[in-house]
Amino acid sequence: MMSESLLTSVLYIDLSKKRFHVQKRPDLFEAYIGGTGVATQLLSEECPDHIDPFHPDNPIILSVGPLTGLFPLASKAVAMFKSPLTGNLGESHAGGRSAIAIRLAGYGAIVIKGQSDFPIYVAIHNNKVYFRNATTLWGMKSCFTVGTIIRQNEPGAGVRSIMRIGRGGEKMISYGSVTTETYRHFGRMGLGALMGSKKLKAIVVSGQRNIPVAKPGNDYKQVYDTIYKSAVDSPVMKKYHDLGTAGNVISLNDLGALPTRNLSTGKFEHAEKISGEYLAKHYLGRRLACAHCPVGCIHIAALREPYEDEPYFYKTTMIGYDFELIYSLGATLGIYDTEGMLKLIDAVEKIGMDSMSTGVVLAWATEALEKGLVTEKDTDGVKLSFGNYKAYIEAIEKIVDQPTEFYKALAKGVIHASSVYGGQSFALAFGKNEMPGYHTGPGAYLGYQIGARHSHLDSGGYTIDQKMAKDKKALSPEQIIDGILEEEYWRQILSSLVVCFFARGIYTQDIVSQALDIAGFPKDAKQLLEISKKIHANKYQFKLREGFTFDGVEFANRIYETASPSIAFDADFMQKAMSYAKEKIMNT
Repeated sequence: MMSESLLTSVLYIDLSKKRFHVQKRPDLFEAYIGGTGVATQLLSEECPDHIDPFHPDNPIILSVGPLTGLFPLASKAVAMFKSPLTGNLGESHAGGRSAIAIRLAGYGAIVIKGQSDFPIYVAIHNNKVYFRNATTLWGMKSCFTVGTIIRQNEPGAGVRSIMRIGRGGEKMISYGSVTTETYRHFGRMGLGALMGSKKLKAIVVSGQRNIPVAKPGNDYKQVYDTIYKSAVDSPVMKKYHDLGTAGNVISLNDLGALPTRNLSTGKFEHAEKISGEYLAKHYLGRRLACAHCPVGCIHIAALREPYEDEPYFYKTTMIGYDFELIYSLGATLGIYDTEGMLKLIDAVEKIGMDSMSTGVVLAWATEALEKGLVTEKDTDGVKLSFGNYKAYIEAIEKIVDQPTEFYKALAKGVIHASSVYGGQSFALAFGKNEMPGYHTGPGAYLGYQIGARHSHLDSGGYTIDQKMAKDKKALSPEQIIDGILEEEYWRQILSSLVVCFFARGIYTQDIVSQALDIAGFPKDAKQLLEISKKIHANKYQFKLREGFTFDGVEFANRIYETASPSIAFDADFMQKAMSYAKEKIMNT
């Protein structure tokens, strides 16, 4: 029997009418666990067919899982919406305190619809919702400043989450992001742009409710200790603590899998200068952890610079970095000036744009300028060139201000920009979502394309490539798709709990079943597998409804031109894989 504790409450907020209400939805959490599973179902219920992503009725759905607040590393919140970037299913995950704050406020999910007639932010404190005027916050240069002001004016210090957008979201840049707790983000798919279209500057959540446990005492303690010990003793988790995901820079570069200068090569000759090891030695200022996480993988650089007019006085800027930021705002832009890269990261963060999309868009724009597809008149005089971080900082401001048609196109993503100016062969997006930092082989690109949210984090295709490279054994298109889908099914469970994917080796089927039983949501291995496939099918039902297709998909030629570190592959290989994926997914 499932516990109907706090998790089963869904908070519905109407921004147009400034109203809210709560519904008990135990049916949702019984059928879909929480997180991704529940959010997908709510999206299907609340999002009208073929709606424009910026229509007021496009919902923002936030959801957490039954292990949130009870077990280590169950610290993510899921956001689900129709994406302004892709025009299809949008799913983004964020750590920090967002998940625990939502659950302690008494909710398993939050549904936000409508559009305010003036800038506001929503403050959710336990069972009350407040609609605050955010007119004075709208247009502020830095979303960090916005967070500071809200912190000074809202209760709940220490337990609250502040999710806010920057100018990127306000201007409805299609890859605008949402910053939470300064160094965590709902980064991918344009949630920030959707919030901007609703005139919603921020969401504040706090609560101090207790979370009941179905089986307290020794049973709970034993399962908790098992997970905790596995996390702190794991060599993989130690790597994340010591170097963060930035520790992947050297290994991927050695493999030939680090996209460099818009994937003109998979090796960056200056990778050492932007590596996790180099940053830890010369710039590491502190480490942080998400709520209820013993690992502390968040790494913050301390950038110390003299004031221009006061040479003996210094300012110190704290800048978060990880592998994806280093890939997208370092290697793929050819930047190896370490401090220059950190300054670019800081600039993107202040504006509030997804770093991966921003880096890929700028890399494409640089090559388009090199090849004569655009001119300096289009770039408004900005001399884009690989390695020139100052030009890129200038360019991202122009993506916000949009002084030319070129920048208006860049604000809609690389697929749109290349459809206007050409250069599709080196426009690196899959399912219209700009690529992450893994040029490992066909598994990665197929995972980006057919993954339910077009992300390397759901399908793990890059791990299949790495295994092929290690074992020196080529897999067929069919074998690769089978591996991708097997992994993605299980990750639907992890993202419904919602567990950090770094802990996927810790949260085995057995541990998940034990933890769910303790939490009051018992599911055995067979039930979990059935639920995972149902969630995946629900996602694809929405995607197909909104226009996703397996047919006629063309991958950018650049992925074939740059040597693969796993196996050689071509367009025919990828089309065979896509045909098989269609057959498998449509018949499941």
